[in-house]
Amino acid sequence: MPNEDTRPLTLRDVSEASGVSEMTVSRVLRNRGDVSQATREKVLEAAKTLGYVPNKIAGALASQRVNLVAVIIPSLRNMVFPEVMSGISKVLEETDLQPVVGVTDYLPEKEEQVLYEMLSWRPSGVIIAGLEHTDAAKAMLKASGIPVVEIMDTDGTPIDCAVGISHRQAGAEMARAILKQGYQNIGFLGTKMPLDHRARKRFEGFTQGLAKEGVEILAQDFYSGGSALAKGREMTRAMLEREPELDFLYYSNDMIAAGGLLELLDQGIDIPGKVGLAGFNGVELLQGLPRQLATMDACRTEIGMQAAQMIASRVDTPEVEFERVVDLTPTISFGDTLKRR
Repeated sequence: MPNEDTRPLTLRDVSEASGVSEMTVSRVLRNRGDVSQATREKVLEAAKTLGYVPNKIAGALASQRVNLVAVIIPSLRNMVFPEVMSGISKVLEETDLQPVVGVTDYLPEKEEQVLYEMLSWRPSGVIIAGLEHTDAAKAMLKASGIPVVEIMDTDGTPIDCAVGISHRQAGAEMARAILKQGYQNIGFLGTKMPLDHRARKRFEGFTQGLAKEGVEILAQDFYSGGSALAKGREMTRAMLEREPELDFLYYSNDMIAAGGLLELLDQGIDIPGKVGLAGFNGVELLQGLPRQLATMDACRTEIGMQAAQMIASRVDTPEVEFERVVDLTPTISFGDTLKRR
């Protein structure tokens, strides 16, 4: 029978319902000790029927750690991070560890606050987006005494270890691909970058890649706020009105690039003959567009999986040797919007 009173359930309740000792119930629920399969199933069925949930805080008092992994990301509205979370969850669901998520809205002060609150729960590890943090946040991470994995970016020195891509290299590679196809009059459209460090690094790599071939960006435009189709259309229309000679538009992400694509299609502009365009991230949702957008895969799911594996292996075996920086390689998808000669 399910529990119908309001008092918290205890091991004794499960013991009485299953007909085994409290010690045996404890062993089963902690997955410890030598317990027969029949007894294990009896205990688990009794706990499930009662609705009993073990008090892991009590068990954590001795170890000073709970089986949680703090995952700190800038946004859940940005389609990039749910894919990262999917990779993290895929690995951790095979372990005793559970991810708990904190969102910073790209604000360093909020990241500091979220980190403080999460570390107060004494998690077993931290996965945190980016390499740029406040001095206070860096101090907390260094003093935590637990595995810390900074994700998404490898252009810098990690506090502990990192897994991601080089955004500067990604920008430079896209610049080379665009120039190789003969485009010369290039515009850039993206988010304002003081707080979006990875977009800033791609922009830096992109402009440096162009400069190596003697090409400068002809026009650039930046906006505040989340990635949006409407904003991409608006920015694209305004830029082409100002600079009609543009023959390529590079966007800091796929969402505003998709808006640009729809605007060019509405204007009847030949894509990619007269104007080419490309985004970044390889967002799967956009595969239903009238044209396949040129983009670059940012390895998001793999980043999440590798980060979770780093945490899980080090929690399980603290002395295990591990790679400090895992630098993944994104690939360009030409789609229908970047010429191939």
